[in-house]
Amino acid sequence: MTASLPPAEPSTILAAEGSLPLADFVERARRRLFHAAPVTGEAARGDHDLTPQFRGMVDPSRMRDAAVLVPVMARPEPTVLLTLRSAHLSSHAGQIAFPGGKIEPFDEGPAGAALREAQEEVGLDPARVTPLGYLDAYLTRTAFRIVPVVALVDAAAELTINRDEVDEAFEVPLGFLMAPGNHQRHSRQSDGLTRMFHAMAYEDRFIWGVTAGILRNLYERIYG
Repeated sequence: MTASLPPAEPSTILAAEGSLPLADFVERARRRLFHAAPVTGEAARGDHDLTPQFRGMVDPSRMRDAAVLVPVMARPEPTVLLTLRSAHLSSHAGQIAFPGGKIEPFDEGPAGAALREAQEEVGLDPARVTPLGYLDAYLTRTAFRIVPVVALVDAAAELTINRDEVDEAFEVPLGFLMAPGNHQRHSRQSDGLTRMFHAMAYEDRFIWGVTAGILRNLYERIYG
C-alpha cells in the first residue's frame, strides 16, 4: 500500500520544492532544532507514529541509546549524505541509513557518538562537521532510542568507506527530501499487524522506515 501524505501549506511547499538556499536552512535549523540533546524521557517520535501498537510492544528494560548523524552537505544546493548498509550485516542489511550507532560510555553524548560512528563508517573527519542541533528522539520497534544530530558538513570533506559496515555513501538533494509531495506512506505485515511507515523514493533509491521517519521529522521541524 502506498499513499502520499497530506500537502503542507502552499508557502511551505514552495519553500521546500524549489531551491533551498543553504543559508536559509542553517538559519532555520539554529532556531528550530533542540539546542540540548533529548537524552531523557519518552521518545517523542518513532515507529509508533504511524503504527501506535509498537509503543506498547517495546520493553523499557531493553531500551538502548543510540545516535545518528544527519549530515547536510554545505553545497550551493545542499544535499543529505546517506549510506547503504553492507549486504552482509546481520541486521538491516542493504538498507539506506544515516551514519550512527549505539552511544558508548566513552562518547561525549549523542553528538560524540554520531561523529565517531560517521568517522568509522565513512571516514568523515569530525573537524569538517558543525552540529546545528537535535531532532526529537526516535524510538524503534527494536527498542533503540535514537537521537538524531543534524549537522553541516564541509563540502570539501573526503570520505573513506568502511566496507565492513557500508557498501556505499551517496547524496540526495535536501530540496527533494523536504518536499512533502515526495513523502509517502507504505505498509507491510509485521509482528502480526499491519505496519505503516514513511518512505521516499529518489531515482533508484528507496528510503524508508527509521531513516524516512527522521527525515519527515526534519521537514516538520524546519519547514512545517
